[in-house]
Amino acid sequence: MEVSSLPISASLRAKLISGGYTSISSLFSVSHSDVARDLKISENQALEILRVASRRRGSERSNGTSSIVNGAQSAWEMLNEEKLLGRITTSCSELDDILGGGISCKEVTEIGGVPGIGKTQLGIQLAVNVQIPMDYGGLQGKAVYIDTEGSFMVERALQIAEACLEDMREYHGFLKRDLQACQVNMQPKDFLENIFYFRVCSYTEQIAVVNYLEKFISEHKDVKVVIIDSITFHFRQDFDDMALRTRLLGGMALKLMKLAKKFTLAVILLNQVTTKYTEGQYQLTLALGDSWSHACTNRVILYWNGNERYAYIDKSPSVRSAAAAYSVTGRGIRSSVSNCKRVKMM
Repeated sequence: MEVSSLPISASLRAKLISGGYTSISSLFSVSHSDVARDLKISENQALEILRVASRRRGSERSNGTSSIVNGAQSAWEMLNEEKLLGRITTSCSELDDILGGGISCKEVTEIGGVPGIGKTQLGIQLAVNVQIPMDYGGLQGKAVYIDTEGSFMVERALQIAEACLEDMREYHGFLKRDLQACQVNMQPKDFLENIFYFRVCSYTEQIAVVNYLEKFISEHKDVKVVIIDSITFHFRQDFDDMALRTRLLGGMALKLMKLAKKFTLAVILLNQVTTKYTEGQYQLTLALGDSWSHACTNRVILYWNGNERYAYIDKSPSVRSAAAAYSVTGRGIRSSVSNCKRVKMM
């Protein structure tokens, strides 16, 4: 249950969310002194908040726990559900292959790498590809794009949308499907209209948007992907209190996991890199630390190998670790040039 439902003043609710207390359950493991310190309020105010939260929890429990029991599901049902889950193509067949067919819905996937490796390009590609009609193996959904760095390029999204339509026309003969409806009903501008863009300029705005997503997606039920570019940016600066940062990130991760499962959509978190001192040397690693690495279902690391870009599956419960080359072209994400040459030779 969210703290936004507590019958307290709006300013106190805002302070709770900014302090990382996004759910009522997060208040039960801290003392009133901790709350007073984190929120910079009096201890009497903190005590009152905890009392109100305790009463609200008691009220929830008195309404029964049948919802928890009804949530039980057999492993067989879970397996069948997974088989029916859609995936979003990356437009690179080799990358799709190591991902088990593309980016999976109902899961949170973190994609990180060095600057210039193509993280934002891949994010825009997925925001376009999620809209591919079902007749062509797509999800026919819409995208939410949360931009924390100001790196989203609408002109680039238009280029990728135009290339996506060209690809669909190319595949028309191969698939032997009637593309006429798509040609009439889909234009590049339609792809742009189906990308809901949020620009956030602080970590508090980022948390507020993530908290708002459940309501937004409830009103736009065809949203099939949420992309945050990047999850890291506002959490790598202005944070002296690392415990607060960990709590804020943990709360946000839990909320995103809940969204993915509740609405059967894919959550894509783009991440930056940092250096880590290990075994006497500095190594590049994804930002936000080891604890954050457990917050996502899948983790994909993008890196350079010579002049070629590669994606490596670092963590996944359903596919094995593997690497695949990819390219960033004028048409968007595609198979690498060397892979194309090998295919032609064969």
